[in-house]
Amino acid sequence: MSKFLNAYTALSPTTSRSEVADVLQSITNALPLQIDDVKRGELIQTIIDDLTKSNANGGKKSRLTSRDAAPALQAVKSLGKNPAGSEVIASSANLSALIALSRTYKDDLEASNEAIRCIANAMLLVEGARTTFIQKQVGGGEFALELLEKSGIPERIFLASRLLFLSTVSMLSAGDFIKSLVEAKPPGHPGNITEIVGSKLEVLTKAILSSAKFAREAMTDLLKFTFNLLLHYPKLVDDSSNKNEVKVMGDCWSDRLDGILPYLLRTFNTLPPSFPAPLVSPMTHVIHSLITIPVSPSLRNVWFPPNTNNRGSPIPSSKPSGSSESSSKASRPSSNSSSQAGSPTGGPSKDPKPGAFDRAWSALAAGRRSLSRSSSPHASSAPVDVLLRSYDLLDVSLNHYMPGTVDPDDVSVRDKCRKETDQTLDDVMTPLAVLITKLCQADEGSRLRMREWILPEDLDRTSPLEGRADLLGRLLRLLASVHHAKLKNAVGEMLYAVCDSDASTLASYVGYGNVAGFLFNKGIMGAPPPPRGSSGASAPTTTPSGVPINPITGVAEKPAPPIEMSDEEKEREAEKLFVLFDRLEKTGAIPKESNPIRKAIQEGKLG
Repeated sequence: MSKFLNAYTALSPTTSRSEVADVLQSITNALPLQIDDVKRGELIQTIIDDLTKSNANGGKKSRLTSRDAAPALQAVKSLGKNPAGSEVIASSANLSALIALSRTYKDDLEASNEAIRCIANAMLLVEGARTTFIQKQVGGGEFALELLEKSGIPERIFLASRLLFLSTVSMLSAGDFIKSLVEAKPPGHPGNITEIVGSKLEVLTKAILSSAKFAREAMTDLLKFTFNLLLHYPKLVDDSSNKNEVKVMGDCWSDRLDGILPYLLRTFNTLPPSFPAPLVSPMTHVIHSLITIPVSPSLRNVWFPPNTNNRGSPIPSSKPSGSSESSSKASRPSSNSSSQAGSPTGGPSKDPKPGAFDRAWSALAAGRRSLSRSSSPHASSAPVDVLLRSYDLLDVSLNHYMPGTVDPDDVSVRDKCRKETDQTLDDVMTPLAVLITKLCQADEGSRLRMREWILPEDLDRTSPLEGRADLLGRLLRLLASVHHAKLKNAVGEMLYAVCDSDASTLASYVGYGNVAGFLFNKGIMGAPPPPRGSSGASAPTTTPSGVPINPITGVAEKPAPPIEMSDEEKEREAEKLFVLFDRLEKTGAIPKESNPIRKAIQEGKLG
């Protein structure tokens, strides 16, 4: 069990470099159970001490030289993958030593990066290391921020972001550090944290578009760090009078963070489509960050640029997000829900999804052009149509996981999502539905557009709405889902917001039967009355051709076929009714004045 420690301590300053390399490689390749916890700790400490001595005196009295730094730190990293080893690395002295080594070997990126990985692994496995790292005597917070600001390649940005993400997980232990990050420089200044994060998002977006190594991983961790800032800082500086009130995501905000929104929206619009799963990281983490940001008065024009489209119209009247398509193509979501594409019998050939993919690729092309022109989101002339982008992602993603008219609770849906993303459909799709809900609740134009896309006036109501092979059908089927509880509720809230947060309007559009469970959970126990017309939704009661819409199913009423009966048959049926009501009257089930047969005889309507 101690052979690795013995082999290492047997080395000396005069040992050949090849032998040193072999010993370090054997330590790196050692299986977890080949080294016990005590020897593991001793070995880690000895290697770190030797690296520090080598750094101090040029390696004259150390087993290691500067050329051994990278493999030695790889050995420390390997030993630290065990929690017992990370406990040793997590000490204040060792974290300081590793930071110093990373700085010393800044020109040897392999060695410098390995030192940072040792720290990151320890912070991941040992919670206390996250607090120790940002203490003043260690200076890890300043080191990580400086590393992020100065790094220009994805791998270094990834490592810096991982350190900052782990350092800011806990608002309780990292509150002062989070406040210092945001408040160190005022908004708009080069050293401001939102400017630093935004500039790195721009760098990484270009890197992702060019398929650079570590680009997606770097953006994912940078966005995790960003989410921590957006979630925790507003709560830390919240000066509301009711401190005991439980605050949830989005309830608190600070205008110091306003500057991050343009960068996030541009990233949201520019990230290329992913295959086979259409919604994966880092896009999912962009969405997580966006849902923490309110539609405040100062940010309204950022969320909804006035020149994006005519927001009073349900259909975009200009090219979305720099798309090269015409406005008619931008309005394609409307036709996706129309009678032509929405019939459950239409089959795969009428699947409307290529329109959404076309817009996604057009946005990608526009993103490439705009990124080549400027690195600042404020300089981009193409406004971000966040609603259309969100709609496309929702449409394409649900079509991917629930093709055709498949039931959301079918095992294939859960298996496919788990296989492609290692997450549940709830985890993948719910934040996107929440984002759309936020936009619709805050903006009437967004509600009108979503309503026209999902519930157009020419909607085919000749067959059950929940049986459709389009987005509307999938959303309604999700409302009856058992296995996707969070997504089910989020979809209900989204449709509710699209219908002006009015239960009557929602029931009128899709039929009370489809939303009865959702409304019941909101405390609306019975069928709501028909809308009185004051709502902006103007819920339909008839189809465009004048056919009444069934309020329970949302389907057009079919005229009842005429009953063909001879006079003798009609007389027999009348006798049966007379006998039936006479029996009910005699048993006291109905009073005399309520007997319709007796009333008809008295009024002379029956001869």
